[in-house]
This record gives sequence, structure tokens and C-alpha cells, in this order.
Amino acid sequence: MQTLADTSCTDCFIHSSAAYYPNSEEHGTDVGACGFGSFGATINGGDVSAASNLYRNGVGCGACYQVRCSNSAYCSEKGVTVVITDQGSSDNTDFILSKHAFGRMAQTTDAAASLLALGVVDIEYRRYPSKNITIKIDESSSNPYYLAFVIWYQQGRRDITAVQLCETQNLVCKLLDRSHGAVWTITSPPSGPLSIRMLFSDEEEGEETWIVPVNNIPQDWKAGETYDTGVQVNL
Repeated sequence: MQTLADTSCTDCFIHSSAAYYPNSEEHGTDVGACGFGSFGATINGGDVSAASNLYRNGVGCGACYQVRCSNSAYCSEKGVTVVITDQGSSDNTDFILSKHAFGRMAQTTDAAASLLALGVVDIEYRRYPSKNITIKIDESSSNPYYLAFVIWYQQGRRDITAVQLCETQNLVCKLLDRSHGAVWTITSPPSGPLSIRMLFSDEEEGEETWIVPVNNIPQDWKAGETYDTGVQVNL
């Protein structure tokens, strides 16, 4: 596994509040704005969330956050790690968690029931690397004519603002389009095993870094399959 880190304020938490989908199933939704489809309900074991300001027109889709509530009577120190899969807001919260994720902030099962009864709780959160960044090929893809995929488990302070696909043999690269949410698309993608390049940007700081994961997308990629990039990023 490749790990790329920036040590500036990686442990800083931001204070906010969180609610949960009161009419949801235990896990997330399969119709989220990020374009994850049915996988949006079960990705990360169902520990998912909708976001309001953090959604940012889809740039925030797929980001990982450590979220922990602040009521010491009910809340664990570790909290829960969630993936943004949808857009939504409630009672001026930054997160609307799945029931599964909301309960996992608690110390015990009884404490989880108490948290759910509260409905909205004070929290603190930070971007958090927990798993390798993963590529999920969209069902609409057709090799070799059209490729669409979503990026799971985005990490670090920066956002993925551009994606390129490169042929590994001659290094010819093509820039992808962000269709919506976390969905990146290209017509007539490069051929052969594909190297993915992701641009991690911080608009406030004016910082940009291209990251090339260690693992490639195979030549015989198929719709519906997932590919581990082998990299965690904490920039």
C-alpha cells in the first residue's frame, strides 16, 4: 500500500452537529446524489452520510470523515468513519448519517438507542484516511467504447478536482469529465492497462498535487467491478 501524507493539521477536528435519516433503513440510500447507485447503501459497511456544505456540488462525494459525538455519557472516543454518498441538510447540520453510522458513535447498544432518541447531536469531525482509494466501474460502461466510474474513500484535506487516464505503455493521457457527484466519464478511453492520475487541490491554499496510484485499471476492465488503487492519501 502506498501512503502519501501532509502532516499539517491532520489531527484537527471541526465542531458541528449531525442528524440521521429517521425514515431510512439501517444502512444508506441507493439513490444518493453522488451517483454510487445501489452500492451507496452498503459501501463502508453502511456507515455513510449525506452532507450539506461539504457536498460542494459533488466535489465532496466519496470523502471519508471521522465523526464523533461529544456527549460523554453516550459517545465513544473513536466515533465512526463515514463516506459521503449523498446531499442533504437538516437543522443546520453538516452530516445526515445513516442509522447504522449514527448508532456506531455510541459506546454501547443502549447508548446508541439514547442517541437515536436525541435525533440531533453535537459532533466534531475531520477528513480521515481509513481505506485505500477504490475505483468502482459504473454499470453504464462498455469496454472499449465508454468508461464511467466513481471514486470511493477520498481522503485528506484536499479534493479530487481532475482525473486523467493514461496508457501505461506510451503514457498517452486523456482528461475525464465529471458527470455528476463522484462520477467521472470518458468516451473512447485509452487502451491497454490504464494508469489513473488524480489531482488533489486545496483552493484556499492554492495547493495542487497529482497523485499516481501504484495499481492500474486492467485492460479487461468490466462494468460493475471494483479496483483497489493501492494508495491512501492524507494531503
